[in-house]
Amino acid sequence: MLRRLSLKDFVIVPALELDFSAGFSALTGETGAGKSILIDALQLALGSRGDAAVVREGAARAEIAAEFDRPRALAPWLEDAGFEASSDGASDTLLLRRVIDAQGKSRAWINGGTATVAQLRELAEHLLDIHGQHAWQGLTRPASVRELLDNYASIDTRPMAAAFADWRQATEALAAAQSKQADLAREHERLSWQVSEVGRLAPGSDEWDELNAEHQRLSHAQSLMDAARGALERIAEAEINAESLTDEALSALQDVLEYDAGLQDTVNALLGAQAQLQDAAHSLSSYLNAADLDPDRLQQLDERVSAWVTLARRYRRQPAELPALLEEWKTELAQLDAASDLDALQARQTAALKRFQKEAKSVSTARAKAAPALSNAVSQAMQQLGMAGGRFEIALLPQDEPQSFGLESAEFLVAGHAGSTPRPLAKVASGGELSRIALAIAVTTSQQNSGAGTLIFDEIDAGVGGAVAETVGRLMKQLGQRVQVLAVTHLPQVAACADQHFLVAKALKDGKTNSDVRPIAGEARTAEIARMLGGERLSSTSLAHAQEMLELSARTAPAQAASPAGAPSAPSSSSRKVKP
Repeated sequence: MLRRLSLKDFVIVPALELDFSAGFSALTGETGAGKSILIDALQLALGSRGDAAVVREGAARAEIAAEFDRPRALAPWLEDAGFEASSDGASDTLLLRRVIDAQGKSRAWINGGTATVAQLRELAEHLLDIHGQHAWQGLTRPASVRELLDNYASIDTRPMAAAFADWRQATEALAAAQSKQADLAREHERLSWQVSEVGRLAPGSDEWDELNAEHQRLSHAQSLMDAARGALERIAEAEINAESLTDEALSALQDVLEYDAGLQDTVNALLGAQAQLQDAAHSLSSYLNAADLDPDRLQQLDERVSAWVTLARRYRRQPAELPALLEEWKTELAQLDAASDLDALQARQTAALKRFQKEAKSVSTARAKAAPALSNAVSQAMQQLGMAGGRFEIALLPQDEPQSFGLESAEFLVAGHAGSTPRPLAKVASGGELSRIALAIAVTTSQQNSGAGTLIFDEIDAGVGGAVAETVGRLMKQLGQRVQVLAVTHLPQVAACADQHFLVAKALKDGKTNSDVRPIAGEARTAEIARMLGGERLSSTSLAHAQEMLELSARTAPAQAASPAGAPSAPSSSSRKVKP
């Protein structure tokens, strides 16, 4: 449920804070006063597209904040996204904030944490359900009709759509393979030959570096052995060598060490050098014992390196890239094998079609079950909206080919009078009837609410009046017993039924047009209802009539709340007099 809405520098609203309560709230005001601005602000708070045009002229940015009761179903989502509690510590509150600057840049927050616009949109379906004044326009579009029926029946079409996508992909892969068999065969032959040629070399992943290192060592083996032998002679084997000279130096110092302990560090250094020289002599001796010119091995390496270089030049790659290139070709060859296996592709396509048909038949069964229930509920609502004897039906039309939305399309049929045959909505309904049918559908489907805690009707009662208008008000008041209802309306009969009444007014201040919203009650509310009845000039008659409407609404509220949804009721005497 919406608890609070705060606006700052939004369109023509300098600053505004509104608190909302449960039940049915009406927003009224003169045409152009800015009633729909509040709806626009809520839509922006819940992720709709915004630009610099929403920033009040002369302001740096527009700010919108909306506070809701947190639905329990959102708790896991909020926790996963890092929005566990509101910034004031209230775990049952959901605070949404959106800022749009004069350059059109947007920022958003959820419970004080930075959020994306996409995350706001995810929250929208759990918080608000908006029915606009042009809702009837979607009633003639098959996609809108189908979506409304699926939502009413709580049908999840995502598995079916995913199965359709799999089937479509499998069908396209089969068709592509069938049309490209010759090309695939040529490509398969080329890749097979290349894999075979490079495969005979069998290049290891690190072999190129190892080949180069061993080849370099063997090709310079004589130089390496000469250098090692010369070093060994100078260290240990020559008549005058490093080890003997180090021994002589140690002997000389050790003879006089007792006279000056300061020479101990030097003696220790010479002892370390002596040990290192001995280690070096041992290593060089071992190296020379193991060293071998091995011309046969050198020739093998020459041939191996030459084979690497030849293939690398042929395929215009670096030698070190040959192992990866071979694996890449093997992968491509495996894919070609799969793509050219028509039997496997056909089997995959058939299996995918069966999965889709299973999901689609399940959806079709649910739609066939829900269509009569929704038709009856809307037909009952039509009886209260000045269409006595009217009948509403949903026709499920089989498709020639499978579609992502299933095996059938949907169309609304309506008979405006008793005894007439239902026909497509757009062909038989007038503008006023379309508005009333849209209202009947909105009220009916809202009773099967998708989970949103707040329903908003934005002038959806346009085109109705008299007794029907009073019925609309009673329907919304009944609906307000189950969920929070906000309605932007021009009808006094609807506004009189509201539990909470907000007045939207526009005024000129310092040369700028400002819009303001305030809750009204008592005499102020009576005056607003009277204005809606008879215009700006209030008379004692219009004031008395307004007071009568408010008193009648208050008296009939308990009885209406107790009556079952969809049960027809007779209009009151006041409703028969009123023509807004």
